[in-house]
Amino acid sequence: MYYDALIVPLIIGITELAKRFGLPKKYAAIFSWILGLVFAYIYVSPNEMKELFIVGSALGLSASGLFSGTKSITKRK
Repeated sequence: MYYDALIVPLIIGITELAKRFGLPKKYAAIFSWILGLVFAYIYVSPNEMKELFIVGSALGLSASGLFSGTKSITKRK
């Protein structure tokens, strides 16, 4: 679905906002994963629990990996 491409940056943004409001950085990946599950429930498949878990996990973990990967590439030594 095309929602996936729109939800991942949204999860990244919400996670970054949460970190600025006090979420410890070590919990950012877990927070992204939970947001992925929430968005999967709302937008992707609220009726199929197996699909919800797989898609939600993929969304949240993709957002977490995309954020940390981009951060490590742009980080100056």
